[in-house]
Amino acid sequence: QVQLVESGGGLVQPGGSLRLSCAASGFTFSTYTMNWYHQAPGKERELVAGITRLGTRTNYADSVKGRFTISRDNAKNTVYLQMNSLKPEDTAVYYCNAVHFISGVSYWGQGTQVTVSS
Repeated sequence: QVQLVESGGGLVQPGGSLRLSCAASGFTFSTYTMNWYHQAPGKERELVAGITRLGTRTNYADSVKGRFTISRDNAKNTVYLQMNSLKPEDTAVYYCNAVHFISGVSYWGQGTQVTVSS
């Protein structure tokens, strides 16, 4: 069955760094665009970053440009989100999302909590 399993979340002080990972299984990873979303309490889920299926193009929300980097390793079926210079407003549940590049079929992970606080 399809699984997206996020890891790497936790509590970090402002200015700190975290690296999220999302391990995929049950589908052909290299045929899916991969995205990271976040959802803060009381707010809608928002796109943070995306990467095309071969990793040739990336896109970022304005709020994270220059601080976050998305990458993928198709040999390991894993997508990463390196988060630097973290701010309290980055506090949210972070979700991994896969979207097939032709059909648009979409899968979601269960989310991992990131809390930025002193």
